[in-house]
Amino acid sequence: MKEFKQTIKGETSYNGVGLHSGQVSTIVFKPAEKDDGIVFVRTDLDGNPEIPADIEHVIDISRGTTIGVKDATVATIEHVLAAIRGLNIDNIRIEVNGPEVPVADGSAIIFMELLKTVGTVEQQSEREYLEITEPISYSSQTDNVDIVVVPSEDFKATFMVDYKQKALGTQYTFLPGIFDFEENFASARTFCFLHEIIALKEAGLIKGGSLTNALVVANQDTPTSEVDKLKKIFNYQDDIKIGTDGLLNHTPLRYHNEFVRHKVVDLIGDLTLLGVPIKGHVLAARSGHKTNVELVKKLRKIHKKQQLQKIYQKKKLEDVVFDINAIQRILPHRYPFLLVDKIIEFEPGETIVGLKNVTINEPFFNGHFPGHPVMPGVLIVEAMAQTGGIMLLNAFENPEKFVAYFASINNVKFRKPVLPGDTLRFELKVLSLKRGLAKMHGDAYVGQEKVCEGDFLAKVMKK
Repeated sequence: MKEFKQTIKGETSYNGVGLHSGQVSTIVFKPAEKDDGIVFVRTDLDGNPEIPADIEHVIDISRGTTIGVKDATVATIEHVLAAIRGLNIDNIRIEVNGPEVPVADGSAIIFMELLKTVGTVEQQSEREYLEITEPISYSSQTDNVDIVVVPSEDFKATFMVDYKQKALGTQYTFLPGIFDFEENFASARTFCFLHEIIALKEAGLIKGGSLTNALVVANQDTPTSEVDKLKKIFNYQDDIKIGTDGLLNHTPLRYHNEFVRHKVVDLIGDLTLLGVPIKGHVLAARSGHKTNVELVKKLRKIHKKQQLQKIYQKKKLEDVVFDINAIQRILPHRYPFLLVDKIIEFEPGETIVGLKNVTINEPFFNGHFPGHPVMPGVLIVEAMAQTGGIMLLNAFENPEKFVAYFASINNVKFRKPVLPGDTLRFELKVLSLKRGLAKMHGDAYVGQEKVCEGDFLAKVMKK
């Protein structure tokens, strides 16, 4: 059953202070066109620069998620994005007249309630999904984080944290679907530890932080001097006490495991940077913004691959990314100079693996060492170049309108003759890619034995 994208029916706004900048700003939500996606607009800057809320524009994840284009940035967007995804909104314009969105109460619920006041409307554009077809994992030993995404018909999330802090300990939660987000997750507030607050404040951050927009956790044996220091730097007049639950001023929790539920809020906000919703079950242990973003980068590559397959592949073949028909839609080459039969692996902008079945019917065998047929080395190099060209051309929206010209080929080495009956495997990886100029290294194999290698410099230009 087809699903269609949504935007909001009208405008709504919220005014508040930014968590880190301490600046008061107004955020205005406006309807967007059917394929605009989620876009932030800095209305306080010349030209009202627009910043797409996608993984390519993430510039900082140290204390929240920040996106930017040149000098225009918007910080701490994760709770707003979580609210948008929680309501299945695909296209929306978000105007903000400052460098940071308001923190509100430290959760996503205020933004969800605002958006619900104007409602949503269906648009004439089919919703895309990233469909997880096989398990994907991401781990970071330095951050003590493990994430696995497994196939699922809908989005689900399982999250676990295990803090050494006595008041928190180990917490676990499960989101069975986005339909459950508003009631059981969206109100979970951001949190931090007392020692972090003092360090952040001394570093000039959390200028807008307070006990009304964050949960603050401390050990019960925290020295009184530390609490007094917090009171002084925040200019609090009232007493600050550490409750038996480890929370400053014994702030009532909205959920029994509010801390881990807020981690799910952040996760959904960061996953929204993918640009499409996910059909998959995310299982995460101790993940934060940094590792969430790394996961999204990995998922983005998979989504690009799926998009390219939909564009060029009419039928799905096992273990094939592009068949010969798809290749002919990308490359301008034709028989007898089309020397790649299929692409079996592809990481956009990074690596590609192509195959060439060498048969006795190849036209060059008639004149190249008759009686002892050997594939010309220059054609092996050409086949590697064509494989790399497929990867480079797919960086453009309409690759059939471009051509990859090779400016230089260096360090070519031939290690073994290629004979009829051999299957050549070309493995190319991008060394650098700037302004359409790419450096690549290529290796050609028959089985596990390398038969050729070389370095390529190519320029992509319009035909």
